[in-house]
Amino acid sequence: MGTPEFPHLGKHCSVSDCRQIDFLPFTCDRCDQVCCLQHRSYINHQCPNASQNDVTVLICPLCAKGVRLVLDQDPNITWESHVNADCDPSNYQRATKKRHCPVPGCKEVLNLSNSIRCRDCTKEHCLKHRFGAEHSCPGTKKPESGFPFAGLLSRSQKGKSPQSSSSTSSWWGSGFMNAVSNVRASAESGMQKFSNATAQALQKARSGIAEGSNSGELVEQCIHCQARFSSVSDLIEHVERYHQQSSKPAVNKVILDVCPKCSRGFRDPVALVEHVERDHGGTSIA
Repeated sequence: MGTPEFPHLGKHCSVSDCRQIDFLPFTCDRCDQVCCLQHRSYINHQCPNASQNDVTVLICPLCAKGVRLVLDQDPNITWESHVNADCDPSNYQRATKKRHCPVPGCKEVLNLSNSIRCRDCTKEHCLKHRFGAEHSCPGTKKPESGFPFAGLLSRSQKGKSPQSSSSTSSWWGSGFMNAVSNVRASAESGMQKFSNATAQALQKARSGIAEGSNSGELVEQCIHCQARFSSVSDLIEHVERYHQQSSKPAVNKVILDVCPKCSRGFRDPVALVEHVERDHGGTSIA
């Protein structure tokens, strides 16, 4: 066996029906028997210890997790230990529920590599329906009708090219619109309430409708400082002396819209929009 230079080169196969000499033999990692190329697998040489290398995993029907069976251990014991310690039924929905493309008739399963989120409708679609025309995208949401300067903004956008309008549609999001509309709505509601309360008090004072004015009781109350007076004339004199001058500047109060990126104030929202497009590249994200 071997050659004069290498007398110990090569070994015979351990299978009794083979006994072929192999100069590059294989040694089984389970039973340490020498095998040829044909009998190197566990099945071909009938390895008695082949089961020690087997791995059996069962899928739990409650939590959809894999349970590995331990060698030389009762499977019931392994299953019971999993149910008592690691089983979480809430994981079943996350493991089995697959995300599909929302386009009707498309059954593509979405994952990290084949899903794209539309920036207009904020929904994830497959690569085939990633464009707005493919999934019937409704586009960006229109501004609320209660926004007082919606008409001015729409007219300012008419004179622009389609390329500029498409670039500005990305930053004109719901966050910026909500911030501007909330600030203006709160300011207008506060001014309206103040003017209504002042007008009602003065109208009531001038008309002379006051119960118990002749009884000497303090029945007339100032809406500004909560002071009480026994007659309407005293209330009118008090309002004209202390509150009439201080309430006038509040009517002409100027409300500024602040740029969320550089904190610069603008009286006109249209000027704020043009400032964001010109100085910040068409984005209002701070």
